[in-house]
Amino acid sequence: MQITHTTTNAIRSHAAATYPEECCGVLLGEFGQSVRVLEAVAADNTSQAHRERRYLIDAPTLFRITKDADRRGLDVVGFYHSHPDHPAQPSQTDLEQATFPTYVYLIQSVLGGAADDLTAWTLAHDRSRFIAEDIQELQNESPTTHGHE
Repeated sequence: MQITHTTTNAIRSHAAATYPEECCGVLLGEFGQSVRVLEAVAADNTSQAHRERRYLIDAPTLFRITKDADRRGLDVVGFYHSHPDHPAQPSQTDLEQATFPTYVYLIQSVLGGAADDLTAWTLAHDRSRFIAEDIQELQNESPTTHGHE
């Protein structure tokens, strides 16, 4: 998985700003030999309970982000969320709620309000487990990249 430096910074900032609650957002980019994440679009965590360990992106927000990405020639390539005061490892809830084996799922650990580890995962095709992915951070930004915070 490849990701721009601007995008990792946006995710870290979003996670720190929403601490002690989980942040969440949508990853935009391109599918290819490897997923290339060019942008993170922050979304409001609309979970009604346990926001320190649960997140929800509502359907109208996801539709708006998807429509805008399509208009700009980008794909939704995954999602990100934070784990406040917990490791950047998928939880059982993360596994139960993950839906697309082709997507990348980023988890940003936040310890005491400061962004810590960022990990990447894909869902096994049988949806039984997550598979760890290497993160290759890109220093050169694509001309289509417009980071959102």
